[in-house]
Amino acid sequence: MNQAPVTNYPVTDRVKNALAVSLRGCEELIPQDEWVKKLARSEATGVSLRIKLGLDPTAPDIHIGHTVVLNKMRQLQDLGHTVIFLIGDFTTLIGDPSGRNTTRPPLTPEQIKANADTYYKQASLVLDPAKTEIRYNSEWSDPLGARGMIQLAAKYNVARMMERNDFHDRFKAGTPISVHEFLYPLMQGYDSVALKSDLELGGTDQKFNLLVGRHLQTEYGQEPQCILTMPLLEGIDGVEKMSKSKNNYIGISEDANTMYAKVLSISDVLMWKWYTLLSFRSEADIAALKAEVSAGRNPKDAKVALAKEITARFHSASAADAAQQDFINRSQGGIPALLPLRELGLVEATHLGIAVVLKATGLTESIGEGNRLIDGGGVRVDSQVVSDKGLKLGAGTYVLQVGKRKFVRLTLG
Repeated sequence: MNQAPVTNYPVTDRVKNALAVSLRGCEELIPQDEWVKKLARSEATGVSLRIKLGLDPTAPDIHIGHTVVLNKMRQLQDLGHTVIFLIGDFTTLIGDPSGRNTTRPPLTPEQIKANADTYYKQASLVLDPAKTEIRYNSEWSDPLGARGMIQLAAKYNVARMMERNDFHDRFKAGTPISVHEFLYPLMQGYDSVALKSDLELGGTDQKFNLLVGRHLQTEYGQEPQCILTMPLLEGIDGVEKMSKSKNNYIGISEDANTMYAKVLSISDVLMWKWYTLLSFRSEADIAALKAEVSAGRNPKDAKVALAKEITARFHSASAADAAQQDFINRSQGGIPALLPLRELGLVEATHLGIAVVLKATGLTESIGEGNRLIDGGGVRVDSQVVSDKGLKLGAGTYVLQVGKRKFVRLTLG
């Protein structure tokens, strides 16, 4: 067993507070009564609980949607518990089929290593690195070998595996399911056995895999983990799950000005969900702020506070202040202090219309887009609206502006 039995420990105010922290913004806590007992035991014995989050390094960067579970980890970390940031370098070789109706091609070991190298550095912007245990599941998965894999597979039956929605739907539709896909939830579950976790976190799409871990711990004679699932965060469009493929994301490695502006672009309704899932402010503070807005305070004030908090977390407080001022300058038609620099040969600019120059500097994706923006009054050169699509620029330096937020300092010569 992991620790002493979880019975007969008092549920103190500190335990109740820890439960409230656990439940904040969560989708499900299964089973809640067992988690309360674990918290009570930890409070009484002084032995911290082991809280696990596994992420497969399938891409080199993470966006703030991924940080929803990291925020929960940090909240529990601040209560004194041991958090384990698990990099699934082995399970990524298999490929997680969760929520997919087709198998996902596994990455190469080289791709996995390159992605894993950036993951913990990015996660450390949310977690306290000094109090975080970082592990790789190849530590115990590689030594398992063929015999160990077969013995592990014997501890879970096919009928239960087929209860998983994506497997069930694909089987019913006649879509192929490879045998190796059954191994993914087993290996993720075995991670919980190897780490003796008390709680595993994940998105709602990971619920089946987390439950497999709970089952396998029982099979191996361990106290089963509780599971806590967090909702998937809607992107800046307020409709779809945050995703790079849908271009509705905020990357945590994006520059401060872009990050700040993107947070300000979300709807007033979505803002409150983001506060619950992304902010480190207390629920009491958020409730008070929401009450002020309901009483007539401008909701933009609350959104500015959220944008500054998120930007400061991934950059710095001074960068967040500068991003706020940059946004003000842009919204008032001013010119930001720091602009991307571009250079073009003078011949190009004097022989080509302004729309071609806009495309060449990256301000527009096509000449046609540039012409449409000029027709709509959306292009400025040195703060002056451009109305002539045949404008030619001579030698010198200019500030080109498209819309309210796109600027380039262009040097010709």
